[in-house]
Formats: sequence, C-alpha cells, structure tokens
Amino acid sequence: MVRREPFFWVSVSCGIVALTFIVLPLWEMLTAPSLAMLGEALEDPAVLSSIWLSIYTAAAAAAISFVIGTPLAYLLARCHFRGKRLVESLIDLPIVIPHPVVGIAILSVAGRNHWLGAFMSELGIRIMGSVTGIITVLTFVGLPFYINALKSGIEAVSPRLENVSRSLGASLGSTFVRVTFPLVRRSILIGLIMCCARAISEFGAVVVVAYHPMIAPVLIFERYEGYGLKYSQPVAVWLVLVCLTLFLVLRILTLPRKKRA
Repeated sequence: MVRREPFFWVSVSCGIVALTFIVLPLWEMLTAPSLAMLGEALEDPAVLSSIWLSIYTAAAAAAISFVIGTPLAYLLARCHFRGKRLVESLIDLPIVIPHPVVGIAILSVAGRNHWLGAFMSELGIRIMGSVTGIITVLTFVGLPFYINALKSGIEAVSPRLENVSRSLGASLGSTFVRVTFPLVRRSILIGLIMCCARAISEFGAVVVVAYHPMIAPVLIFERYEGYGLKYSQPVAVWLVLVCLTLFLVLRILTLPRKKRA
C-alpha cells in the first residue's frame, strides 16, 4: 500500500473545501424549485424570450469576435513589435475592469454628445436600450477570451509549416486559410465557447446600456428585486443549465484526442 505524504492530504482537504464552496450554493439553488415551477418558467413567454435573447446575443458576440479577433490573434501570435505587451494588456482590460464601467464607457462613445454616437444616430443605429447595444456590450466583454484562446492555439503551431507554404509561393492569407486555420480549429471552437459563455453571464454592463429588452440575468435580477427568491430561482436554474452545457462541451473539446476516442 502506497503511503501518502501529509501534503497530499492537505491538497485533498483544500480541494474538498473549494468544491463544497462552489457546489453547495449551486446545488441548493438548483434543487430549490420543483419540477412544476421549472415547467411553469418555461411556459412563461418573458422567460423564454429572455433566455433566447441571451443565447442569440451571446452567439452574435462570438461571431463578431471571430471576424475581428482572428486576424488580431494571428498578429499577436506571430509578430513581435514595440508596444506588443501594451496591446495585450489593453485586450485583457475588459476582463478586470468593473462591469458597470464597461457600460458607462460604451455609452460615453455611443451618446449623441460624441461624434461617433452622433454619426451612428444619423445612420439609425441605436445603442441605448436596444439589441444592438446588448451585442456591443457582450462583444466587448467576450472578445478577450476568444483572442487569448486562439492566440495560444496559433503559438502551438510550428512556424515551419507556414514557412514551407510561403516558400512554395502561397500568400500569407492563403497560408493561414489552408495551413494554420485547420490546425487551430479546436482553439477557435474553445475561444468561441468561452466568449459565448462569458457573454451569457454578463449583467452589470448590460443593465447600464440596455435594461430593456431583458436578457436572462437582468430578468433574474428584476424578479428577485420584485418577488424574491421563489420567482427568480427557476429562471436562474435554466440559465445555469445553459452555461453548464457550454462548459461541458468546452471540457470535451479540450480533452486529449486519445482520451476522447
């Protein structure tokens, strides 16, 4: 029988405490509503609308992050230039700043007193209290997760493969599409899921920019403020299940291929 050292048992004990700290509140919340209450929540048009809006806007934010974040992730992974650390720090900034500050910052640019806000107003684009505003906020908070995930994936690909393609006459764009992109597909999927999951959970910035139409976190907050735990818990349970599904998919994608086979 292998004798375990004291540090092993300390690690196990700390792990149990950490898992209990995370699981216990979630378990109590998930098991508090009855099946009938969960069913009634799904029959409520406001609940369905808010959950669908959360999923739709989060998916839109992930799609936008894919379009504008992929070239930037490639640039950061392959190029070394003065100020690169500053650029990486700016990309990570939405992760650490308080969420209401994100909403205030976006409204500062999108307001009519700013030239960009005035220009968007002339084009009929409205940020305050609109789905466009929600997507803007969710893209802002989710983009760093996509860029960082893809950047790590590209850095793991040997530059020699790209150099061979370039030596055969392929352009940089063609090399990326035909060589790099297929090799980082899992990183792209992981980045998209991380971005989407982060976007679905956003509350503080959204409530500043667009209280209406209501995404699921805002609806949960409103029902808690107005009616208490009983009416907010069923909606919270369904939102947690959506997020749990996303992260289960993420964990499956990050498993080594041999383990998934």
